[in-house]
Amino acid sequence: MSASGRRIGFVLCSDASAPLPSTRISVFNVLPALRAAGYEAQIAFAPPQPTERPDVSGLAARLIADGIDIAYFQKVHGPGVRAEIETLRQAGVRTVYGVCDRIDDDMVRLTDATVIVTDYLKQQHAPELQARIHVVHDGIEHPEVRRREDIAAGDGRLRAILVTSGSPETVPVLGRPPRWLALTVVGQYPERETPLQALRARLRRVRHAPPGERLERLRGYAFTARAWQPQRVYEDLAGAEIGIIPVDMRPDPLPGRQVSYWQVKSENRLTLKMAAGLAVVASPVPSYLDIIEQGVNGYIAHSRADWLAALDALRDPQHRQSVGAAARASVLQRYSIDEQARRLIAVFDGLRGTAQPAGDTALLRMP
Repeated sequence: MSASGRRIGFVLCSDASAPLPSTRISVFNVLPALRAAGYEAQIAFAPPQPTERPDVSGLAARLIADGIDIAYFQKVHGPGVRAEIETLRQAGVRTVYGVCDRIDDDMVRLTDATVIVTDYLKQQHAPELQARIHVVHDGIEHPEVRRREDIAAGDGRLRAILVTSGSPETVPVLGRPPRWLALTVVGQYPERETPLQALRARLRRVRHAPPGERLERLRGYAFTARAWQPQRVYEDLAGAEIGIIPVDMRPDPLPGRQVSYWQVKSENRLTLKMAAGLAVVASPVPSYLDIIEQGVNGYIAHSRADWLAALDALRDPQHRQSVGAAARASVLQRYSIDEQARRLIAVFDGLRGTAQPAGDTALLRMP
């Protein structure tokens, strides 16, 4: 171990050349703050291709030889990872598990501390493990982005935006938007399509759709589909009047759990839109419920009727402006990168302050 006790080695699930959003947000975005706080933070391992179950054979020996004091495992898991963690702990190296979308009591028990993105996900773990789990949210990446006041739909419709990592063909819960709503969905769509390519794609969607949905698919998108690009997405946000986050809430349980994937989503997509000053209507994702004050800084909508009522309320320009301003004010500091870095540094400081003798694998109880 190092003389300072401040050398951290990050073990990642994706490489710096093409990081997954989780790697970028939870690690790369906070590295400057860690270094400013006196930590020697380095990337100890990153796979050539993104994977949560990498081959880490011999990693513990390398980290020990490099004098690593704290090893942070970002989303990686599996037998090979657990074996290396055991070796590190026996050598007195503190270990941290960072996770955003899994419930893994075994990894929480094995490591000295676990960093997790939402209070809801923390609560899904065993009661006896709660004291060693610490919530560090996804930090807002571009707080300088703000909704433009001078943009409105030329036809008088309300401009809404949905940013997604997928390529939905329909809008969950809401279905076809009302005619007075001009919706743009930014996702994994082609950048450009010829009319013939678009027709072929539509026919493919019809062919693979359930029988009851084929007519709807044949009608085509009920929104403007736009290709996601890392910088342009912020221009898209700035050009909208409101944001929406409709979620398919059908049961889709995590392995061995009663909790569905949609329920463990982080606040990231919500705070992204709120920070831009957008009034947002969202499905009741558990992590959203502690952020949104109904009708004040946003809306939670359960049914289609709820969605239509909330959207209709936001057609009023003064109300929309008030909700958007309250949304931005409520998340800027609480979900800032600096605040999340402070939380993470507190975890590392706690590990250093309660260091155990080498080889002692007793549970670390953080205050």
